[in-house]
Amino acid sequence: MATTSPCVPPSPPPPPGTVSAAYVTCPNEEVARKLAKGLVEGKLAACVNIIPQIKSIYEWQGQIEEDSEVLMMLKTRTTKIPQVTQYVKTYHPYEVCEVISHPIQDGNPDYLSWVTTVVPE
Repeated sequence: MATTSPCVPPSPPPPPGTVSAAYVTCPNEEVARKLAKGLVEGKLAACVNIIPQIKSIYEWQGQIEEDSEVLMMLKTRTTKIPQVTQYVKTYHPYEVCEVISHPIQDGNPDYLSWVTTVVPE
C-alpha cells in the first residue's frame, strides 16, 4: 500500500522587490568561486551562478579595454545588497569592481520564498 504525506501548503511569496538579482564580474573562475562561497556561507546570498567566458569591452583610464571575465549572478534579499557590495569590495581584486542589482518583481513564488528563507533579514 502506498503511503501519502499530508499536504503542506507553500509559504506565501515575499512582496515584489523583496528579492534581488545582483551581478558581479570577476577576472577568473577561481576568484568568482571564492567570492560565491563566502557570500553563501555568510548568508548574504542564497545562490550564486557562475557564468564562464564572457567578453567585456569597457573604457578604463582613457583606454578601451577588452578582457575575458566570468559573471556571477546572485540572488539575495534586496536589503542585503549594501552588505553584498561591501563584501565584494573587500575581497575582489579589481580597483573598482562591478556590483549592480535589480529587484525581482515577479517569479516562481516557491523560489523567491526559498531565497528569503535562506538569507535571513
